[in-house]
Amino acid sequence: MMKEFFDQFPYILLILEVIYFTAVVLLAGKIIMDTKTTSKTLAYLLLIIFIPVAGIIIYFVFGVNYRKNKFYNFKFEINEKIYREIQNYIEKTHFESLNRNENKLKEYSTTINFLYNAAHSPLSSKNEVEILINGEEKFAKVLDCIRKAKHHIHLEYYIYENDKIGNQLAELLIHKAKEGVVVRFLYDALGSGKIGKKLIAKLKAAGIEVSPVNKITFRLLANRVNYRDHRKIIIIDGKEVFTGGINVSDKYINPNSQQYWRDMHLYIKGNSAFYFQFLFLTNWVFATEKIPQLSKDYFDYHDEFEGNKLVQAAASGPDTSPVIMLSTSSAILSAKKRVYIVTPYFIPVETILNAIKQVAQAGLDVRLMVPEKGDSIIVNSAAYSYYEGLLENKVRIFFYTKGFIHSKTMIVDDDFSSVGTANMDVRSQELNFEVNTLIFDQETNQKLESVFLEDMKDCVELSLDEWRKRPKYKVFFEHLARLLSPLM
Repeated sequence: MMKEFFDQFPYILLILEVIYFTAVVLLAGKIIMDTKTTSKTLAYLLLIIFIPVAGIIIYFVFGVNYRKNKFYNFKFEINEKIYREIQNYIEKTHFESLNRNENKLKEYSTTINFLYNAAHSPLSSKNEVEILINGEEKFAKVLDCIRKAKHHIHLEYYIYENDKIGNQLAELLIHKAKEGVVVRFLYDALGSGKIGKKLIAKLKAAGIEVSPVNKITFRLLANRVNYRDHRKIIIIDGKEVFTGGINVSDKYINPNSQQYWRDMHLYIKGNSAFYFQFLFLTNWVFATEKIPQLSKDYFDYHDEFEGNKLVQAAASGPDTSPVIMLSTSSAILSAKKRVYIVTPYFIPVETILNAIKQVAQAGLDVRLMVPEKGDSIIVNSAAYSYYEGLLENKVRIFFYTKGFIHSKTMIVDDDFSSVGTANMDVRSQELNFEVNTLIFDQETNQKLESVFLEDMKDCVELSLDEWRKRPKYKVFFEHLARLLSPLM
């Protein structure tokens, strides 16, 4: 019927073709002007040119920064307002810690100074740091510390599920709220889709303040929507912090031996807590438009802490410059002996990819540990497309075979370590709210090295010769997936 119509009125089809062509040209101009990175620009251009109509729809759903003004104006104002309230604490912490440890930190001065100037992130001393392996260790420690909370508990999570561990934590939070402890809970509406309205209502009924960071109106169109809050943070009484890769879900405590989940988290007690407090409260005010009274119960410098670890946070989001990406590449380029990286998703931005190749070609011991099988065929294939180039540049790659490794860690030389929430992909490096914890300490570095070497026992190392023997159709699909990697 449509064919007969256009045969009868061919000029209508011509008009539609001209309109469509004009729309594609104008949209291409918009993409070129609005998209900051070359790789992402090319990916969107390929979409609208080679996938007619559908490519345009994909761009308008996932590519347009509809919230740009909201994020880059209102959120920035909130950040600066709260920063001015605590500026004295941040300056005192940073410069005292830096001056006392200047010689020890000489190799990392560029990274440290960049984080302080670009993101108000202070270097802090007097911290205790404990490495928590998997959810089994994390949640036992979390529940114990929350039971002892006196003034407030702040939680911010990408995934919070209405399951055994989610309800166990919720019941304890309700109990603490009834004791008079202030409990505030931020969650990502996409990642925490399984939290359930009943559990949220139950928390609110107990006096707990609950809010999504960004509300989702049409969930079916939100699978890869920008600006997700991918952080995992708990702050207790402004002194204790939990952060890392572990969300609130039963899968992180490995209830099923057939689906082993390997992950990493940190417990920190010390002066670094108030920067995590700053991150939480800026997102809280952004989400709720409610500004708490910022007393010393939330922010203070504590001389009584007995820890000796030097800690600094690298936090990125749609309200900042790509702080994690730049600090990660800076730390890698500062290496003199080794760089060990663990990540579940390796689809790196060029800055980090080139830094890794550079230090490997310089003769350093560079190792990358990734899951043998990811949780997405396209993401997995895109990651595979990078491995041959890394192997050619002397990077050793290890496939973790015991289960899914979700840790996001990096070890540089003997006294720098990073444990965080950010994956090595475009989304984590440029779009999501993320936070990595940097620890300048030999003891922590050695512990993380021991964990890395232990995990290597459950790995298979890739061989360049064997990797090159993959079927050509797989290689083609991997490079095709790589074209879409800036959009993942």
